[in-house]
Amino acid sequence: MPFPHPIASTSRFRSLSLALLAATLPALAGCQTRQEITGSLYPSDFRDRHPIMLTDGSRVLDVFVEGSRGLVARGRQDVSDYMAEYRRYGSGVMIAQVPTGHGTNPNTREALQQIRQSAGGRLSVQSYHPNDPAVASPIRLTFRRLQAKVASKCGLWPDDLGVSDGERSAKNEQYWNFGCAHQANFASQVADPVDLVRGRHETPPDTGRRMYNFGQIRQGQDPSTNWKQQQMSVSSGVSQ
Repeated sequence: MPFPHPIASTSRFRSLSLALLAATLPALAGCQTRQEITGSLYPSDFRDRHPIMLTDGSRVLDVFVEGSRGLVARGRQDVSDYMAEYRRYGSGVMIAQVPTGHGTNPNTREALQQIRQSAGGRLSVQSYHPNDPAVASPIRLTFRRLQAKVASKCGLWPDDLGVSDGERSAKNEQYWNFGCAHQANFASQVADPVDLVRGRHETPPDTGRRMYNFGQIRQGQDPSTNWKQQQMSVSSGVSQ
């Protein structure tokens, strides 16, 4: 019985392998998962899932009119701090929205006059309709400024954290909403959002302190501060 030639067998095996590979490529391509379509895959670091971005947003302050003198001490302090932030970071004209029907109230007029004086004339007065007349309707101040905010929306749960997806639970990976509140709180506490982009320049040195240190070193003395700690007496007796 004649045996097949080894070269001919190798050629037929190679042709069959290439044919099988060509037939399975479309099926493999159809099983590919795309992150931007399915959302089943996402970055493992919460700073990548919920990045902090710089955006031009509205800075809002609700001023409640209390008493018969317009603004009370708390309201005056809030407006003063708000105006300081506006003068440093604000852009454009500040808008004061007065609830409809309250513009003729003498207390509201007095409060609005105090706000106008603090704004230095850069104030545009408008009106708005309160949703619920029973709820206190404040004077709403608004201006635009650069702010740091989280790009994504917190509170989303695209995946089940229970036992329905055993394979995902076994991986012990971070869930989508993990770290979002942390990023949002961190962004809200940033005084100057530009600090997230680049560091600040070095402040000028204290010339007086520097010359004092040089004098101490020339005299062979240690220029560092001598901290004095008060000695506390500890009783050795033990109460029975």
